[in-house]
Amino acid sequence: MSGAILVLSGGGAKAAAHCGAVRAVRERGIEPARYVATSLGAVVAAALASGADPDTVVRALMNEAPAGLRPHPLAAVAGIYLQGLVRARPFREAIGRIITARSFAELTVPITVTAVDVNKLELIAFGHGGIDAPLLDVLAASCALPPYFPAVSLDGRLLRDGGLMGHLPLAVVGETGGLPVIAVDVGPGFDSGREPRPPGGPPLIRAVDESIGILMAQVAEEQVARWRRERGRILYVRPRVERDATFNTDRARVYADEGYLAMREALDGLDSMAQPTRLP
Repeated sequence: MSGAILVLSGGGAKAAAHCGAVRAVRERGIEPARYVATSLGAVVAAALASGADPDTVVRALMNEAPAGLRPHPLAAVAGIYLQGLVRARPFREAIGRIITARSFAELTVPITVTAVDVNKLELIAFGHGGIDAPLLDVLAASCALPPYFPAVSLDGRLLRDGGLMGHLPLAVVGETGGLPVIAVDVGPGFDSGREPRPPGGPPLIRAVDESIGILMAQVAEEQVARWRRERGRILYVRPRVERDATFNTDRARVYADEGYLAMREALDGLDSMAQPTRLP
């Protein structure tokens, strides 16, 4: 297996795990032939597809992302009346510092990015197999998770985080050309419900996060099951990362290490399955 399609989930800062996963994949001689990603997973995918190595992307996330997460100055007093609790422009500028490319055509590996048209309630694919648009605009839209970021207007569409209709965007993979599909999921899942939820945070924001997380977990579970039922084999990898860590960019290195370990373990499992059984 020399090439594969990598499907990278959203998950905020936990998307740094994708960097470790890609490092493990490349160590096995497997090169990403295409990325399909959403939300911050799409930012990581675009950085990797522009030629950056995984460790460089992790450092960029740790150094640049915090500057992009600036609360709106009125968030504490007018939160429910704002379009987003985090200022959009600094975040978009941070994406621009993490990624050198400014168009899909500049990327050395094809990438498909999803966002949700909130008026038509449609999942929109950009880039490979989808609509061409300015790369940074698409990535900002793909990361526009409520209630933190405002929706992004692009070519007459009002767009939000692609994870709202599938934080693991298997639905837009399309034709694989016979290539294997490797999906890395660091988004909400029912397995994380067994972990204690960290204390703190405004109750209303926590309620929104919990509700969105439940819906995302359900959609992801259904999409993985549908893929296996209709399309067959998929290598599904779920790194061990804590819940409620959307903005914990200071732990990007930890998440990258977990992504590496999880992917290496999954690939080791494939190797052992491929070995012939030895009878005593």
